[in-house]
Amino acid sequence: MAIALITGGGSGIGAETGIQMARRGDTVILADIDVEAADDIATRIVASGGTAESAALDVRDGAAFAALVQRVVTDHGRIDLIFNNAGIGVGGPIEDLTAEHWQRIVDINIMGVVNGIRAAYPHMMRQGDGHIVNTASLAGLVPSPMLAPYAMTKHAVVGLSASLRPEAALHGIRVTALCPGPTETAILDSRGPADLAPHEGVSARDLLTKAAGEIYPVEDLVADLLDGIAANKTLIVTPRRARLAWWLQRLFPSYLEKHAGRLVGWAKREAERLERLSTQ
Repeated sequence: MAIALITGGGSGIGAETGIQMARRGDTVILADIDVEAADDIATRIVASGGTAESAALDVRDGAAFAALVQRVVTDHGRIDLIFNNAGIGVGGPIEDLTAEHWQRIVDINIMGVVNGIRAAYPHMMRQGDGHIVNTASLAGLVPSPMLAPYAMTKHAVVGLSASLRPEAALHGIRVTALCPGPTETAILDSRGPADLAPHEGVSARDLLTKAAGEIYPVEDLVADLLDGIAANKTLIVTPRRARLAWWLQRLFPSYLEKHAGRLVGWAKREAERLERLSTQ
């Protein structure tokens, strides 16, 4: 059975990944900056008969990340999978974003992945085996207006993963990027980091519902993820409507560009409507 380290393991995709992997007999280490949330998920897994641990981790801290991976290897003899899943959402009109918004999302969504790779890769090279799974997004494959900082980081994760994959294969290491469409997690309701100016206007949930229709259940998303890992896919693009958007972008980019423009117009009008309601 596999030994898996999952960042962002206290909620959303990370938590559900831990739950489903433990259900099939794997050992999961759930790392999160909110260690109480990770503790709660690990406790639930253990109570259900699975094997899980929790750990406090800020993925921006490369030294702490390396120390945690070393601890996993020392305690369990190896690390089979690392899920670089921790991430945040930052969105809104470009003119409303500060330098701090851009820096924060880069530090977490890009450098957090880089730190995870740098921590786990040497151990996997020595093992001659391992799987690195990086959480990107459909936003890393198609135009995502009003979510530009988030989309930028997810494009970076896709590029990093696809570029590392052939290099890592020489050492027996597999690399996969997860690119989900809108999925039912707490990030949909986030207004950005609590210590920075919040994103005003249309929420990510409303924007993505308008763009994509339905929100995909996280349980189904993780089932697709684990199937894709077993098949050693380069990219896991799910659900089916997300794959359709990806193919449209590749075959008819002007169509999605026009759709994105209409979405921006709707978001601006909706934000103005909400502002008027708030001042009445």
